[in-house]
Amino acid sequence: MEVRAVSKYVRISPNKVRKLVDDIKGQPVESGLQKLKFMPQKGASILEKIIRSAVANADANADVDIDLLVIRNITADQGPTLKRWKARARGRGTRVLKRTSHITVILAEDSSA
Repeated sequence: MEVRAVSKYVRISPNKVRKLVDDIKGQPVESGLQKLKFMPQKGASILEKIIRSAVANADANADVDIDLLVIRNITADQGPTLKRWKARARGRGTRVLKRTSHITVILAEDSSA
């Protein structure tokens, strides 16, 4: 049984989230949450919130044992980019790209336990 949680239009670059994803993918949920708690990056708190949402979705589903959940997959896809302008010297302007992410967390029950 798989459980999903999706967070869209998160104001963080997908590359910054992907660096954290590799550390917690394939681990039990409790272990992954403990690792994220001590990571200093901004994306760690965002990922923690989405994983907790997926666990809550699993809790609402009656036939899923929450203690056996494993982080099967996490994807951080690129969302729309916000384009802004920054003032520069001699009256010029430079484009600033503020990237967004669509983050998907998939949890599954560990069949080996």
